[in-house]
Amino acid sequence: MRITQGAFSFLADLTDEQIRKQVEYALKNKWAVSVEFTDDPHPRNTFWEMWGLPMFDLEDPAGIVYEINACRKAYPNHYIKVNAFDHTKGWETIRMSFIVHRPTNEPGFSLVRQEVKGRTISYTLHSYATDKPEGKRYTD
Repeated sequence: MRITQGAFSFLADLTDEQIRKQVEYALKNKWAVSVEFTDDPHPRNTFWEMWGLPMFDLEDPAGIVYEINACRKAYPNHYIKVNAFDHTKGWETIRMSFIVHRPTNEPGFSLVRQEVKGRTISYTLHSYATDKPEGKRYTD
């Protein structure tokens, strides 16, 4: 199952050149770029691990592409995404976020039905990835 989070998630994976172009766009807009990774891509897991520090004053996209590739090398079986943060007064938020790397096997999610108070039925998502301990989720 392909995880669809962030911009471009319904498209085919971006090439390195397309990633560089998006990073270039973020830098032209003076957005701070950061790289994050996780092995638990649940939609409510908004706190991915940060790779290094946000790159506030960078003007060359090559520096960010270098960090993306270093993260890919260190975590080949994790999801890796790029965030572009706009610090402009009135915005002060992530303006762009997209996945740049995925594990080869994406186990996906199941919909869990729960009967709760009265005749109410509640639904929640269960990530198959979390059936294994952290660090072992995308290995055979």
